Order: sequence, then structure tokens, then C-alpha cells
Amino acid sequence: MRLFTTVTSLALIAAAGPALAQESGSDDGYTMLGRLIYGWGTPKVAIDTPQAVTVIDQQDLDKEQPRTMGDLFADVPGVQAAGASARMLGQAFNIRGIGNAEQTGSQNRIIITVDGAVKFFEQYRTGSFFGDPELYKRVEVLRGPASSTMYGSGAIGGVVNFTTKDATDFIPEGQTGAVRLKGAYDSNGDGKIGTLTYAQKLGEDADMLFSYSQGTSDDMEDGAGETIPATAGDRWSALLKSNYYFGENRDQRLTFSASRTDSDLKDAAVAQTGGALASAFGTSDLHAIDDTLSLTYANEGVGNPWLDLEAQLSYSKTSTERDNFSLGMMCSAGRFSVLCPNTASYETTALKLENTVEMSRGAWENYLTFGTQLSHQNRYANSSVGEPAFHPGGTEDKLGLYVQGEFVWNDKLTITPGLRVDRAWLSPDAAAAAQGGTDQDGTAISPKIAALYQFNDTWGVFGSLARTERMPTLDELYQTDGIGAAGRTASLNLDKEKATTVELGVTYQTSGLLSEGDSLSAKATLFHNDLTDLIAANPSGSVGVPYFRNVDSAKIWGGEIEASYEADRWFGQLAYSKVKSKDEATGQTLTDTPAENIALTLGAKFPDQGVRTGWRVQGFSGIETASASTSAPGYATHDLFVSWKPERLAGIEVNLTVENVFDREYRNNLSLDNAPGRNVKLSVAKAFTW
Repeated sequence: MRLFTTVTSLALIAAAGPALAQESGSDDGYTMLGRLIYGWGTPKVAIDTPQAVTVIDQQDLDKEQPRTMGDLFADVPGVQAAGASARMLGQAFNIRGIGNAEQTGSQNRIIITVDGAVKFFEQYRTGSFFGDPELYKRVEVLRGPASSTMYGSGAIGGVVNFTTKDATDFIPEGQTGAVRLKGAYDSNGDGKIGTLTYAQKLGEDADMLFSYSQGTSDDMEDGAGETIPATAGDRWSALLKSNYYFGENRDQRLTFSASRTDSDLKDAAVAQTGGALASAFGTSDLHAIDDTLSLTYANEGVGNPWLDLEAQLSYSKTSTERDNFSLGMMCSAGRFSVLCPNTASYETTALKLENTVEMSRGAWENYLTFGTQLSHQNRYANSSVGEPAFHPGGTEDKLGLYVQGEFVWNDKLTITPGLRVDRAWLSPDAAAAAQGGTDQDGTAISPKIAALYQFNDTWGVFGSLARTERMPTLDELYQTDGIGAAGRTASLNLDKEKATTVELGVTYQTSGLLSEGDSLSAKATLFHNDLTDLIAANPSGSVGVPYFRNVDSAKIWGGEIEASYEADRWFGQLAYSKVKSKDEATGQTLTDTPAENIALTLGAKFPDQGVRTGWRVQGFSGIETASASTSAPGYATHDLFVSWKPERLAGIEVNLTVENVFDREYRNNLSLDNAPGRNVKLSVAKAFTW
């Protein structure tokens, strides 16, 4: 209640502050809720999408200067990182209380893509996504299981789509090439990053981009001046991307994208996710490589309502290699194989075909999107004492069929039904089969219906009803203690997890509120998620029982507010989230539940000088969950930022950010370490064009 009062007060301040606006217009021309969403189906403005969605674009990335995945989502309600607080690895996604860095299969409830390629990785206390933030220009977040239609059954938490940079992002209109040099520095940890980007148009119909980034950092400190262990490391990343446009109307496109992130950590915590176990398991050297490749053919079919086709072949591999364990003397078969030199990887090859048909009639603007997705995933692990039983190998083949309609009446009513069916076949490798694993198969069905009604140019309401099913993963089916009937055995009789979610919300947008040309947009969402047959591990030390079991149902519910204001001289932004949960068997709050939180940003713009500056406060209430490791007291932190892009010095960009200005000592309840203390981030970039 205290935080809710704070939210109300700060929102009033945000509304009053821009009253000092002196001139019309905005340097962006749109607020965050005015950005296009591509991942819902046909492109839609965020505020007109009947689901809670948010876009992080290049301007936001420049402001945040993110070093880890957790830095990305400060202004996105209902989304944050879980696990480690500051390590390059060791973090996972959490959306509305779904997602855990330590629980096997947890990240399977959130679908991650990079340029359309599906990413997934799970290894003992390592984290889930290893891409370098320097690679990306855009991140789309679609919250809730309504996203399952387009991306895959089981997206209980939602979907996060990363888009890599393109040559046209760097080449100004009328020019043909660019080279951009960027250097960045972090005061906390003495971090340094350098990036070289080369972009070139290849005639009128093609372009290419190559970008290389390299960085290093020492261990960081928390607000009390204490070292956050094992946060040092080196990382480099590279991106090669090319587009070729052809056809009579240039409505066909071939895009090739290849990226790699290579992380090399010395004396890194074996338990990268942090917490007490970060010291209990000692350290090792960790080398991680994340590769993503995709080849996409798109045909917009200009003038042909039956054709808007996209075909994509993608490949993804994330692998880790560990050695030089500080507790290597304890290496042995069974549970202590985690302290043996080991390698692990997930490798996925996928083909996706999708077409959209336009069937507009009279006052109705109608679209029907249908597609199929085939994938083959190989999970591999080995160590100096053989395959670890806690990381079983195997393969998963999956076939998905889906259809989604978008029916828009008179630009007022939008109805979006959808249905997806996924069929999966899973097989253990020889070592997992020797521990009792057998071939498994299953089918998951995900129906939904969503609608948005626009009363007028200002007010609208939306809602959705979505259900999805998540099939067990290779881990959940085949993981054992590796000691036969004397420990936990393969879990071959697991039921699918089910989630049924209801969303209701209201939208508000207006312009000319306080000055000519300004804009205000807001979106508020209430949600209620019923979860049944959740998959959880039986307690360690259990004998003769499956490693995993289905547990009783749970409920997750809450609300979000997202609002943005833009004027010529001022801007403001508000993100608020409150998530409640209940384990129906125990009555306790679920372990992965985030604390109620708010992020308020107020800022000023000086267009003549090319300066944009602002202040952000983030507040988190105290929370007590079913686990002491995810319970924490409340706190508030303050950040300052300024960007400078002078017109007279074309190509120069300077971004300065001060995080945790007052050097507050705190721990987010979903992080297992204290957060970093004050950190001054500075980046300077210079582009040369021709």
C-alpha cells in the first residue's frame, strides 16, 4: 500500500512537470507505446495491441548502456532478470513471476529469439542467455501466454525477441557507407568496451554490416564497498549481416545474419547464479560461446492479397566449457561430477514458414496468418567422469502448426483469435537411456482470443483469454541422481503444465495536452493466471522416486501500468508492476514472485544543443516468498543520464549514465547477490560516412 501511494504521488509529479514545455513537437515523434510491434502478427502500434507489450529501441539501449541482460528491463513493467546481479553469465528472465535461474526447465516457460532464431540453454546454476547487448538494436517483450500462438506452446511467461543491428541503422540517407567507432567505460569494476562497426550499401539493392566488440571488467563492488565475487571477465562479440532486395517492386528480401558472443571467465563461480552456493562450490574457469545464424526469405507480395510470405532457416548453439576447479579434488561420479572438467551445449536447427492473407471486406480489415515450424534440438553434456546425470543428453524433434486471425472493424474493434498445436518427440542419449530414460512424445495445444475496442481517439479497452500447455523438457524427463534406485530416477510419467490466463486493460492516448504537438499514452493491465500440474523436483536425498513430479496448482495475478509523455522540451515515463501469487497446496507466495516495483523517469531535452538528460527512481517493496533466498526488504535507487548528439559535430554521440547515485547497498529479491554500488558509465562514439 505504501508503494501504491508513492506511485500515485510520483505520477502526479510526472504529469505536472512537463507543464513547462515551451515549444511544440518531440524529437522522437512518438512515445514508447507508439512504437511498432512486429511479433504479435501483422505490425501493430504497441498501444493498439490487445496484449501487454513493450519495445526497447536503440535510444533506450544508448541510455542504459547495458552490460548484462538485467540492465535492459528497468523501464519494462513485469519483466526483470533473476539469478546473478552483475555477472556476464548467471542471469535468466522473469516475466510476471515466471522464470528462475536455478530451476531446471524454468526458462522453457519463456521463449527467447534472436533475429527469429529460438534460443534455449539450461545448465546447473549457469543462466540462460549469453548474447552481448552490443549486438542488438531492438528488444520486444510480449507478456503472457497469448504469445504462444506465434512462437510455441508453453510460453507461460511470454516472449522476448532480440533484433540485431542493420547497415541502414548507420548509413544516413543519400550516403553509401559508414564506419563507427565506440568506446565505453564503467567505473565500478573498471570495465572497458570497444566496438568497431562497418556498414556499406552494395549498389541500390543490397547492404552489409560487420561489427566487432571486445570488453573486459574486474570484479564489481556493492554499495557497502564489498566485492561481488566472480564478476570479472572478458567478452567479445561479432555480427555479420546482409540484406538483398529484389523483384519488380523490390518487395522480396533475403537476409543473412550471423552473430557470436564469446565469454571467457577466469576463477568464475561454479554457481554463476550467485548466492551462498557461489562459495560452497568454489570456482572454475568458464568459457561460453553463443552462436546464432539465420537465413530469411521474405516476399511482401505487393498487390497480391494472398501473399505475404516469410521463410526462415535458423541455427543456434550455446555451449560452455569448464575446467581448473578450485575444489577439483572432490571430482567424482554422481552429484560431485559438477566439480569435474565438463562441456555442455544446446544446438537447435529450425525451419519456419509463415504467410499472411488479406481478406478485407467493407468495414472489415481482415488478416489470416498461418504457418508451420519444425525444429531439431540436440542436448549434449560430458565430463571427465562421463555424462553428468544432472545434465542428461538427448534430442527433441518438434512440429508446430498455427493460425491467427486479425479482424478489424471500422478501425474501432480488433478481434484476434489464434490456435497452435505442437507435437514433440524426445529421445535420450545412450547414457541417459542407461539410467532408465526411454523415448517420449506428446502434443500441446494453445488456443486464445483477444480483443481491443477503441471508443474514440483517446480511450480504448482490451482483453484476452489464453491457454497454453508446456510439455516436459529433456532435463525434466531424463535427469537422475545417477545412482539407480538408491536415488531419484527418470521422470517418465510427467503431465504437461497448463496455464490459463485472463487479461483486461485500458488504453489512453492524447496529444496537445499541455503544449501543441506533445503526446501522452498509457496502458494499464490486470491479469490472472491459473497454473496446474506444475513440474517441480522431489527433495534431494529422496530414494526410489522420480526426480521430478507434478505438484498442485498455483495462481499468479496482478497489474501493470506503462505510461509515457513526450514534448519538445520535456519527457516522462512510468512503469509499475505488482505481482501476487499463491501455491494452492501451501498457501505461500511462489518462490519466483517479484516484489512490487515502480520506475519513474523525468527528463528534459535541449534540441538546439542535441542534449537529452533525465533522472530515474526505482522503488521496490519488501517481499516474503516461500524461500528465504527470494525474500528481501524494500529499497529505492536513483539514476542520472545525459546524452549529447550535436548537429555541428555530425557523427559524435556521448552518453553518460550514473547508476545507483547514492551508492545504496541492496539486493533485489530475485537476485542472489547484492547489486552493484554506484557505477558511472560513459560511452563515446564517432561515425564517419561517405
